[in-house]
Amino acid sequence: METTQRKKLVLGMGNLLLGDEGVGVHAAQALLEECPGGVEIQNIGTAILDALPALERADRVIVLDAMKGHGEPGTIYRVPMDQCTGNSCIGSLHGFDLRSVLALAGREAPPQVLVLGVEPAIIEWSMELSPQVKNALPRLLEAVRKEISPQ
Repeated sequence: METTQRKKLVLGMGNLLLGDEGVGVHAAQALLEECPGGVEIQNIGTAILDALPALERADRVIVLDAMKGHGEPGTIYRVPMDQCTGNSCIGSLHGFDLRSVLALAGREAPPQVLVLGVEPAIIEWSMELSPQVKNALPRLLEAVRKEISPQ
């Protein structure tokens, strides 16, 4: 029997084939090994529509991805979705605007959405993170842990 309990959802986004663009996927993979109860972690890469069922159940969504904020590579950004304008947070979420995806989920009241982004150094054909982004990964994971811990 499927539970309808609302919960926190962490979405790891990005393209593992494009270096730092895959940081959200790397972070979600690391978090899967320590996932606390009441938190769902999905490693969706570039397939945001695959998250629709989970978005229907979530009260809070934390999106992990590369984010160009014009800071130094490895800078971590924390941006509530309501402060994002257009595609200012993380581009078009790999083909789709998150607000459009939430609308597709049929939510009357969309969940609280937070974007945790990392400034990329290199987005080119590579399955490796740059040293700057690799060094930022522990700080990103700690930021996620802080966001998903019981308040």
